[in-house]
Amino acid sequence: MDDIGCEDQPASQPSSERTRRRCLDCSAVFNYLQTAAAGLKCEVVALYYASLDPATGCAPRTLVALALAYALSPIDLIPDFIPILGLLDDLVLLPCFLWLAVKLIPTEVMESARERARSEPLRLHKHQGAAFFIALIWLISLEGAAM
Repeated sequence: MDDIGCEDQPASQPSSERTRRRCLDCSAVFNYLQTAAAGLKCEVVALYYASLDPATGCAPRTLVALALAYALSPIDLIPDFIPILGLLDDLVLLPCFLWLAVKLIPTEVMESARERARSEPLRLHKHQGAAFFIALIWLISLEGAAM
């Protein structure tokens, strides 16, 4: 039986050693994903701060708003219950919006926003008005689907 991801190990190696090595590989992947998620969170906060800067143009602000609206919206271009394709649109569209917004924001504005994001992490507060608005969108969507 072949060990996937462990081609460099001889077949005679004890299975406990192969299992331990596989766990180390999984832990390295988990650490990488955790670091990437923290970096993404910092970058999103930096985009928010950059969008508040008066030197940022209208196009990057619009892209940041579209990405945020798409990420938080319960309505997707491709519904998430469709296997693979449902999540693929989120994995493609959101990074494209954010990448393009970063490219359109002036470099010095983005650097100062990144520094501010590192020193002042954003704290979100509960907002009942936003929750009501999203629930209203859901109800309108369900009513439209029932017709």
